[in-house]
Amino acid sequence: MTTKYTEDHEWITVEGDVATVGITHHAQDALGDVVFVDLPEVGRSFNQKDVAGVVESVKAAADVYMPVTGEVLEVNEALRADPSLANSDPLATGWFFKVRLADPKQFDALLDKTAYDAFSANT
Repeated sequence: MTTKYTEDHEWITVEGDVATVGITHHAQDALGDVVFVDLPEVGRSFNQKDVAGVVESVKAAADVYMPVTGEVLEVNEALRADPSLANSDPLATGWFFKVRLADPKQFDALLDKTAYDAFSANT
């Protein structure tokens, strides 16, 4: 399983043609305590870089962008019930949604961990 990252601070992990998406440690650190998440509707399709949701914290609100083109298959209802999962475990139980990849080449073009770490060190 490979994880990639966006310059908008989302992570994406792919198994087969299904991708799981969430926000990175860097994003949740910048936001502070997450108090609300607006998740996309299951069955809705998005293009890469479309706004797919919103995360709100005590400090700010931020858009969650779709890292790849695809259809939303599932959302994390546990995150909706307990938004703090985005802070306590952003790379596992704090995932946001799952999407069926329309174009695997989009995933391949995203940042690997080394590139993302270098990028986020400057933001």
